[in-house]
Amino acid sequence: MYAILDIETTGGKYNEEGITEIAIYKYNGHNIVDQFISLINPERDIQPFVVNLTGINSNMLRNAPKFYEVAKRIVEITDECILVAHNAQFDYRILCTEFRRLGFDYKRKSLCTVELAKDLIPGQQSYSLGKLVRSLGIPVADRHRAAGDAMATVKLFKLLLDKDVSKSIVQQSIRLNPKHQLEPRHIDIIEELPSITGVYYIHKADGQIIYIGKSKNIKKRINQHFTSTNQKSKKIQAQVSAVTYEETGSELIALLKESEEIKKNKPIYNRALRRSIFTHALYSFTDENNYINLKIDISDGRKKPITTFSNRQSGKSFITNAVNEYNLCQKLTGLYKTKSSCFNFDIKECQGACIQKEPADSYNKRVQQLITKNSYSNKNMVILDKGRAVDERSAILIENGVFQGVGYFNLNYQINNIDILKSIITPMQNNRDTQHIIQSYLRKNKRVKRILFD
Repeated sequence: MYAILDIETTGGKYNEEGITEIAIYKYNGHNIVDQFISLINPERDIQPFVVNLTGINSNMLRNAPKFYEVAKRIVEITDECILVAHNAQFDYRILCTEFRRLGFDYKRKSLCTVELAKDLIPGQQSYSLGKLVRSLGIPVADRHRAAGDAMATVKLFKLLLDKDVSKSIVQQSIRLNPKHQLEPRHIDIIEELPSITGVYYIHKADGQIIYIGKSKNIKKRINQHFTSTNQKSKKIQAQVSAVTYEETGSELIALLKESEEIKKNKPIYNRALRRSIFTHALYSFTDENNYINLKIDISDGRKKPITTFSNRQSGKSFITNAVNEYNLCQKLTGLYKTKSSCFNFDIKECQGACIQKEPADSYNKRVQQLITKNSYSNKNMVILDKGRAVDERSAILIENGVFQGVGYFNLNYQINNIDILKSIITPMQNNRDTQHIIQSYLRKNKRVKRILFD
């Protein structure tokens, strides 16, 4: 659990500052579950430059609570939380100073979004909160006020969690929260999980990931793990201490993240899924009569496929449908072995490419249409899909036929510039599996929006 906060102060000499406003959002990694926002009477003067910056003056604070009156609430809302702030060293120092004046030793673990952003989003011109969130397309309101800056930090931290592909932030938080390590009952874990689309991570007590999966309903899937009687599930049941998850909204992003996370983390109970997830592929070649032939064959890493399939039957089904959709020849697609005309020609459903009756140029145009649609080789494309909320969409970026990564954007913040889009994209590996996942998803979900760009 995280307590994401921002503090406004009086300014002044080091360790003599007082708090004028505080905002704390308790965040479980997915949603805000509690919040505390309050002006505070610092019982000291506010520096003039601070008044000009924040708009907070002494008159506004005359009837505000003093720090000792809100101290208990601050302790309670941050209990067993990691403090998260932009320049966390400052906010944590100010909090500790205020508590020290009350004779209370306040200690919490902390994370700094400045340092995290430098690691996870390198190359930014500025890492100040205002400039950073603007460059990332994150809307911000009430700048230099605690609630506005804390909410901007929540949105920034959510993006950083997305970009933390090594899951070091989550794993660190599990190690720092022994309460979750010691929870033995599976029912308690299941009750805390939502029925959403995403990737889930099953952890041992030390935070180590032992299994990674994806589901359109995480709660239901984990329940299946905990009730199954197969050997793998029994081992997971015996070792599980916590289940974390990453909401993706998009099933495509869940598939991509699952594949990459398994390859990267190599969980002990995901061994079978570390290998390639497809066995067959669609290839093309030009015969002696200049007709483009299509063939489903065992996947060969030395050849460049048009698209790939999980098994031969899936490939054969694709070709059968393609023959009907593009009016292709059964013989030239490998469905009908013959030395003469194909069956469809005999029933007048093939234009005769099998016996060179239809000109090669005419036939090849239709084959090329199929190849272009089902291969993103050399394409620059953005795939838009569901987001994690009703006002959000996901983006999958492909440049020059290479999968670059995924990101999210708010519908109220239209992204028309490809450079801004690239700044919110979390880089991911491009490999044969990602290509297979994307192509398979687009084949099955024809309504998914695709935008081509130069």
